[in-house]
Amino acid sequence: QGYNLEDATGLSLNGDLDIESTSAAHLPKSHPSFDPQRYLEMSEQWKASPLPTEPVELFIGILSAANHFAERMAVRKSWMIATRRSSNSVARFFVALNGKKEVNEELKKEAEFFGDIVLVPFMDSYDLVVLKTIAIAEYGVRVVQAKYVMKCDDDTFVRIDAVLDQVKKVKNGGSMYVGNINYYHRPLRSGKWAVTYEEWEEEVYPPYANGPGYVISSDIAEYIVSEFDNQALRLFKMEDVSMGMWVQKFSKTRQPVEYLHDVKFFQAGCFDGYYTAHYQSPQHMICLWRKLQSGSAQCCNAR
Repeated sequence: QGYNLEDATGLSLNGDLDIESTSAAHLPKSHPSFDPQRYLEMSEQWKASPLPTEPVELFIGILSAANHFAERMAVRKSWMIATRRSSNSVARFFVALNGKKEVNEELKKEAEFFGDIVLVPFMDSYDLVVLKTIAIAEYGVRVVQAKYVMKCDDDTFVRIDAVLDQVKKVKNGGSMYVGNINYYHRPLRSGKWAVTYEEWEEEVYPPYANGPGYVISSDIAEYIVSEFDNQALRLFKMEDVSMGMWVQKFSKTRQPVEYLHDVKFFQAGCFDGYYTAHYQSPQHMICLWRKLQSGSAQCCNAR
């Protein structure tokens, strides 16, 4: 597509890396430290399993920033373990490029070793997060052929079994959109997160699930990818609102979608009995996993 990673970054990508040609709201612009050797545990036990040859029930795409080495390692050592123990779910990190060459070089090493990173070839920015979401949809239906596609963040802890229990509540496996759904939210027109009328002219957003964790059925994911390929997909910088917009259009033009709202897909923090917990530090991710292994979906403490 006329885009050369090596020219743009000084980084040459070779080997068995997943490179998505598609071109993201919950990612910080900076990180307090850059010390991948301190955080990455280059152990065989944390490597991704080979992709299943048969379709899977759930694909989970995890939005991550290039320099979030500690966050990715914590996910590998906690809830992602469940995907390595089972053939019915697959998880991958979706990561764009960093402005610093040394970060990209370390990211390349990490991707090659663990085999669980999908590199999207553009420089990371808030306004492009939505393109990562499209890449997740594409991977979920064209690479792993999943029945359901989930999007979450790298500081989200996911109880995969609980999420699957929720999506199975939809009768006859119909079109569905599951998460902590917002209704009648209005764009902020001033302040740091202001949205201009040029960006969003309507006075309200469509119903949309909070970005830290939501699930769509594969037919919706297929629709998103197809519309994007045909340059017919409307894009908006807030990826969770974009998803709500796409689901609404699918529901109006293809077939009705069942919206399944549950506050246990927590937008902020953790509450006992969670399906997803957000803003979890690497230490809390490990703690939550240990509690879950003892049969308890309890939180560790406040953020």
